[in-house]
Amino acid sequence: MTEPASNRTALTVAVWAWVALPFGYGVYELIRKATQLFTG
Repeated sequence: MTEPASNRTALTVAVWAWVALPFGYGVYELIRKATQLFTG
């Protein structure tokens, strides 16, 4: 019972997006707040 490759690819992309998007936003906020801290 193997899933089709396209279905598995879509699932993989969705899972990576679920992790990468909040992580990317967190890094963006960290850099934004760090620059405010050091520049005043």
